[in-house]
Amino acid sequence: MQAVGRWLAASDRHVGGNRFSDRLLPLLFVPVIFISVLPMLRLAAEGLFVQGMPSLDYLRDVMQSSQTWRATAHSLYTAALGTAISVLIGGAFAFLVALTDIRAKAALVFCFMIPMMIPPQITALAWVQLTGPSSALLNAIGMAPALGSPQPLYSAEGIALLLGIQHASIVFLTLRANLRLLPREQVEAARLAGARGGRLWWQVILPLTSPGLIAGTAMAFVTALGNFGIQAMLGIPGNYITLPTLIYRKLSSFGPAALGEVSVLAMLIGVIAVLGVLLHHHLLGKRDYRLMGVVGRPLDIRLGARRVIVEIALWAVLIAILVVPLMALVATSLVPAFGVRLGIDNFSFDAFYQVLFVQPATIRAFHNSLILSVGAAIVLVGICLPLAYVIVRRPTRLTKLVNLLVEIPYALPGVVLAIACILLFIRIPVLDISLYGTLAIIFVAYLARFLIIALRPVMNSFMQLDPALEEAAQACGAGLARRLRDILLPLAAPAAAAGALLVFLTAFNELTVSALLWSAGNETLGVLIFNLDDSGDSVLASAVAVLVVGVVIALMTGFQLASRHLPKGVIPWQS
Repeated sequence: MQAVGRWLAASDRHVGGNRFSDRLLPLLFVPVIFISVLPMLRLAAEGLFVQGMPSLDYLRDVMQSSQTWRATAHSLYTAALGTAISVLIGGAFAFLVALTDIRAKAALVFCFMIPMMIPPQITALAWVQLTGPSSALLNAIGMAPALGSPQPLYSAEGIALLLGIQHASIVFLTLRANLRLLPREQVEAARLAGARGGRLWWQVILPLTSPGLIAGTAMAFVTALGNFGIQAMLGIPGNYITLPTLIYRKLSSFGPAALGEVSVLAMLIGVIAVLGVLLHHHLLGKRDYRLMGVVGRPLDIRLGARRVIVEIALWAVLIAILVVPLMALVATSLVPAFGVRLGIDNFSFDAFYQVLFVQPATIRAFHNSLILSVGAAIVLVGICLPLAYVIVRRPTRLTKLVNLLVEIPYALPGVVLAIACILLFIRIPVLDISLYGTLAIIFVAYLARFLIIALRPVMNSFMQLDPALEEAAQACGAGLARRLRDILLPLAAPAAAAGALLVFLTAFNELTVSALLWSAGNETLGVLIFNLDDSGDSVLASAVAVLVVGVVIALMTGFQLASRHLPKGVIPWQS
């Protein structure tokens, strides 16, 4: 803490003093260190120390295992192929939605974002229910494969396909934000200079939009690498083991005794993810892609008679990747038993009755997920409002460092964060208490994982506020409390609410982190769906998944309807 004080004192010599910010920053720095930095340091220590002494035993054992390199090769292959599919789907949607005159863009974007908000384990479950020989939907229309046919999704290509669909929205969001900055004047100037067709796209549009494309590709790759829901639900039944599922198997089989090897595997995923991020920065740093001036008129390409064909194609893709799998999920939830053909005379809501009113684990999972997601949203808003204010209004070296540290837990795969939390909180020094096996450890992991999601909208809101407003109020004699009450909090409240809703939506269905942290009695919805399907209760798993999807879509719809009252840029799919 003394070092922090000296750092702040040094910063004061260069930046105008603000005693309130100076007092507030160390208080905010402590929770950021606690939830973002200490778990990662503990993870590194577990892999590199044995009984308190530096050792490379765990590292050597893991690196000499053929299982490690096979799982690494599987992870790289599925993540790379999934990223290519994400770029293909997300890139095509981004170019057509942002640059052309197609109709119903808001509805297209809203529907395209839904797969990103639906938990990956539900995406996997829906596709498994769609394509297998026991598919209730295909059996109902007489198109199911013959009994005994292999499930095509239990393969590397099946995993990659669903990873690509799940993360296409990430490429879409980053690329579309870049495309909307593309000025019409520059493209028209290129046309006057003779650029046409493919040459115009290859030499003008693609280079100008490459930062968004590279950033989206890097984010999709890192996210696919650490995705546990799809890899577990498709890879484990097909015996196609990747790094996240290898970690899950070791912990499930050997428990805390495997923590040393597991921490090395987690660091291996983290290193691959960091290399992906570094490659992204390297590619962006090779050329200068800046646009000069402010965009006057965005590019708007007239499709003419081809517009209807393009619109039909886009909606057909959405129906194929979103509507049809969800229909299969609903159909499975309505059959009286898995594998029974669905018909008008035998559909049943018994699965919904069971999960809502009979199964105690289901009700407990809804309760736990609700408590965790609402609690995380409230606590993070409480942390992020002052933290965002200090970071934006007090740009010192320390605030820039804090701004970087909060991104670490979200940039690394969730399984890495889960292992780090287990190691740190299995026995807290000094306090001599353990959070392992309790809801508290999941809650702390959620705070670390979703801190950046709550922080960014509030920071954007403060950056849009003119400091002259606060200075004028201060000049008129308004104290800090009154400035907060009358100026800052009312203007930042919509962004804080939006951040809280995003945290709630994401945490409500989370699986990757909680899959390694849950214990009996502390199940979350994501864990419950995974366990029900893993134990063969696919009908009950589908019923829970349908309820979760209904909640997600209802919340997104409410968010969309309230968007007119929120600052511009707060809702991701509208930015």
